[in-house]
Amino acid sequence: MKTLLLSASIALAIALGFAALPNAAFAQASEVRYIVDNTPITSYDIQRRAAFLQLQRRGGGQQAAAQELIEQTLRRNEIRRLNINISEEDVAQAYQRFASSNNMSTAQMDQVMSQTGVTKQHFLEFIRSQMGWSQALGARARHDQGSRVSEQDAVQRMLQQGGEKPVATEYMLQQVIFVVPAAERGARLATRKREAEAMRARFQGCDSTREFAKGLMDVTVRDLGRVLEPQLPPEWADPIKSISAGNATVVRETDRGVEFIGICSAREVSDDTVAQAVFEAENLGNSEDSDALSKKYTAELRERAQIVQR
Repeated sequence: MKTLLLSASIALAIALGFAALPNAAFAQASEVRYIVDNTPITSYDIQRRAAFLQLQRRGGGQQAAAQELIEQTLRRNEIRRLNINISEEDVAQAYQRFASSNNMSTAQMDQVMSQTGVTKQHFLEFIRSQMGWSQALGARARHDQGSRVSEQDAVQRMLQQGGEKPVATEYMLQQVIFVVPAAERGARLATRKREAEAMRARFQGCDSTREFAKGLMDVTVRDLGRVLEPQLPPEWADPIKSISAGNATVVRETDRGVEFIGICSAREVSDDTVAQAVFEAENLGNSEDSDALSKKYTAELRERAQIVQR
C-alpha cells in the first residue's frame, strides 16, 4: 500500500524554519509525571516535547506536550504489539531528509536540536513513532471491514468516476535475509552486510538464489509471490520500482538482520484485482481519511489504556 504520511510529520519540515531561537537552559532533573500502561513519561521528556512544540511554532506548553507524549506512548505500544519495526537506517535517512529540506547538514540540525532543548534523540524517537504509526494505520485500514471494497465495487466506482481500469506493475519477488540475532548485532552486522552485498552482486535471477545460499550460514530465501505495485511495503517500494527484473535491491538493515529483494519478473497488468489495489491505495492516501482514522484509533487506545498521573 501507499505510505501513509501523517500531517504532523509533513508539517514539521515546513514549520522548522530554523530561525535563531533563544538558547535556554533546560533542567536535567527528571521525575516521573505519567505512567501509560507501565511506560513512564518523565518531566524531562515533557520539557523536550514542549521545546519541540515551540520550535514548530505551536503553543500549549507543558500540558500540550504531556498529552502529545501520552498519545505517542499509546501508539508506540500498539506499534510494538503489531510487530512493526522501523530500522535505525530508515530513521537516520528520514532525519537526513528533514535536514536537507531545510537546507541544512545533519550536523547543523544536530546543533539546532541541542540548542533549543529538543535534543536529537527526542526528534529521532518522534520520527520513529510517526513512521511506525503510519504503518499501523495502513494495517488497520486494510483490515477494517468498513474500508474494504470488493474487486467489482472498486471497478464500478472507478468507471463511475470517469476512469478506466488502471494498469499496474505485477512483481514476482524473492526475499533474501542474512539473519543476525539481536544479541549479536554489534559484533556481526557489518560482516553479514558484506556477505549480503557479495551475494547481491552475483544475483542473476531468482532461479539460482538458493544455490548461492547453500554454502552460507543463517541465510533465508523466501518466495513472496505476486505483489502489485500499490501493495509494495513502503520501505521497499522505491528500491523495487527503481530496478528491472533479474536484479536485486540495495542491501538494507532490518530488525531481522540485513536483507535484499530480488525481482524475479515484472509485467504490466490490468484486472479487477489491480483496480481494487489502486482504489484502496488512493483512499488510504487521502489525508483527511488518514487523520480521521488516526484520531479514532488513538481514542480507542486511550480508552483501553491505564494512564496514571503522578
